[in-house]
Amino acid sequence: MAATTAAVPDAPKPISAIGRIIGAIVNPRPTFEDIARKPTWLAPLLVMIILGLATTYVVGQRVGWSNVIQRQISQSASAQRRMEQLPPDRRAEVINQQAKIAPIIGYAANIIIFPIACLVIAGILMGALNATASAGLDFNTSFGIVTHAYMPSVITFLLAILIMYLKSPDQIDVQNVVASNVGALLSSDAPRWLVSLGGSIDLFSFWMMALMALGFSVARPKKVTMSKALTWVVVFWAVYVVIKVGLAAALS
Repeated sequence: MAATTAAVPDAPKPISAIGRIIGAIVNPRPTFEDIARKPTWLAPLLVMIILGLATTYVVGQRVGWSNVIQRQISQSASAQRRMEQLPPDRRAEVINQQAKIAPIIGYAANIIIFPIACLVIAGILMGALNATASAGLDFNTSFGIVTHAYMPSVITFLLAILIMYLKSPDQIDVQNVVASNVGALLSSDAPRWLVSLGGSIDLFSFWMMALMALGFSVARPKKVTMSKALTWVVVFWAVYVVIKVGLAAALS
């Protein structure tokens, strides 16, 4: 009788960097499985930085940084009080100075602060899941999951650029160009802490959080369940929101 051998399943075909960026949005499970097999993070990080820089540039061209500063002052009682204490010529000088600094901060936030934020998130979630689930995650895998989970922001950036070209500049709130959160439903005189809280209850944020949880659960399916990964992602998000809302209340 002839000996038979078990068929060996073909290894999954690797997904390209562009395929991973698109797949994280439209077909996340196999995409994150591929990331777990061979972690990468540079492509999604560069895409986010480039789109962030482009959006910051469009803000300056379409809205104008002086208008952005004046709108922010009008939305902060403490900032209005400080401006009222200055003579009119000094107020204009302060606005012009801030308008020169604002784009520098915007560009730096995309080039420096966003990558650092991804590093921090990846490190915290890796540590939490390794400590509580013995997940055995390495940082490269964690960083790859986090950066690809941010890919829904590509849609946000593209929508924001489109909206800024379609709407009148005086109708644009650069802190909430894409009205995808509860903050967009609040009145202009709502307390800043409430606006900050509403801005955190955001459709795209929840989408990215779900992708992070899915990414970690498929990377270590025998150790990390979707519910456990989502719990830690939500805990991290909640701590961030508390800090952000507290700062908004203190500075308003």
